[in-house]
Amino acid sequence: MENITKRFGKVVANNAINMELREGEILSLLGENGSGKTTLMNMLSGIYFPDEGQIYIHDQPVTIASPKDAFALGIGMIHQHFKLVDLFTATENIILGLEGKLDLANARKKVQDICDKYGFDIDPDMKIYDMSVSQKQTVEIVKVLYRGADILILDEPTAVLTPQETDKLFTVMRNMKADGKSLIIITHKLHEVLDVSDRVAVLRKGEYVGDVATKDADQQSLTDMMVGHTVSLNISRPEPKDVEKRLVIEGLTAYDELGVKRLDDVSFTINAGEVLGIAGVAGSGQRELLESIAGLYPVASGHVTFYPPDGGKEKELVGLDPMKIRKSGISMSFVPEDRLGMGLVGSMGMTGNMMLRSWRKGKGLFLDRKDPEALANRIWEELGVVTPSTSFPVRRMSGGNVQKVLVGREIAQSPAVLMTAYAVRGLDINTSYTIYNLLTAQKMKASPSSMSAKTSTCCLSCVTASSFSAAVRSPAWSTPERPTNARSAH
Repeated sequence: MENITKRFGKVVANNAINMELREGEILSLLGENGSGKTTLMNMLSGIYFPDEGQIYIHDQPVTIASPKDAFALGIGMIHQHFKLVDLFTATENIILGLEGKLDLANARKKVQDICDKYGFDIDPDMKIYDMSVSQKQTVEIVKVLYRGADILILDEPTAVLTPQETDKLFTVMRNMKADGKSLIIITHKLHEVLDVSDRVAVLRKGEYVGDVATKDADQQSLTDMMVGHTVSLNISRPEPKDVEKRLVIEGLTAYDELGVKRLDDVSFTINAGEVLGIAGVAGSGQRELLESIAGLYPVASGHVTFYPPDGGKEKELVGLDPMKIRKSGISMSFVPEDRLGMGLVGSMGMTGNMMLRSWRKGKGLFLDRKDPEALANRIWEELGVVTPSTSFPVRRMSGGNVQKVLVGREIAQSPAVLMTAYAVRGLDINTSYTIYNLLTAQKMKASPSSMSAKTSTCCLSCVTASSFSAAVRSPAWSTPERPTNARSAH
């Protein structure tokens, strides 16, 4: 890729980038949130067309105006969000959209041959709706291999995988590399970069910083390249002080709309002045647990009891919706798993999304925009949100920047209870550590030196097994049946 530039209005997403991918190598593409990694790869895969610059394949200039052009050149991209038809089998999804006569039996055999060659573990006849997340990802990878891709781009492929599934994926990637394939992996997990890649290329604020052989790099040096200055990778972990119970969950049981039990007799206590980690593989009930506590998910049986910081009478939360919880005087913040579907309004800017928390403070027909605008600017500056303005629609931001806006807004409420579902999902390491330290700061508001009756805080954080050790510094532990039995307080 030579002098590749891409602009979106006044925003320069990629500026005169020069980068090469060698045959038979695994290249990791690193950069902070909003540095232009996915945009650059979207141009290589035909989703975007560069405003300036030239792409070369085997030293020959090529034009990639669509994904079809990319496939014709042997380039395929596996996106974070899978593009599969749930009612179809793996084979049917893999051949969907191909031209020519449909021969399902021959296609199935070819799919099986690809799986056997590279070590994929998947049944070509299995329906997508019966598959795990890792199996769906396998279908997406086999889909591009079926179309003859020699260059594969994987965008955050391990974001929702367990450590065991990640190891299997890396084994497959090494098998593809041994077969002469070239792979680009976009990830924020530096230990994975060091584990699987041969070379690391770094982007910073839309510009190419340089590349380094993985054998010559470590986490600290890569982080410094990403950020542009030395960054401390230490999390402040003060011991909990003056711990007192804030929420008591007893026998919580919940069913989904199909009658499937999602929570089964869950009981635990969360104390003020601590961060409690809930671990489990994705889909083990973390979302349902937090939403049940927040009044967003129907509870079949059990109790959620809130003990006020001022020592007043305890309050039962089961049966209350979020508005009733708020009107009862309980300050609770929630960072949901679905950041755009539930947490933020995608068509609104940062200021508008801050107003979702404060619009009732306005008088009569007039809304108070001063305080939300000030909060938006503070989050923009302190968390380094990459956006041209606070009115820029959040749906047009990168996933990591969307997460910064959401987490920043909820922490700014100084709640008595702060609940987060995957608080640092999609964030680069520098911002992840910033969020960790913000959670620690919330925890310490319960200490004598800074405690007031209204700011005694506890934090409940749900994470997947793959990110649990990083988030709460405890060994990853999970069982799909009882995801809430794992506990770590710090």
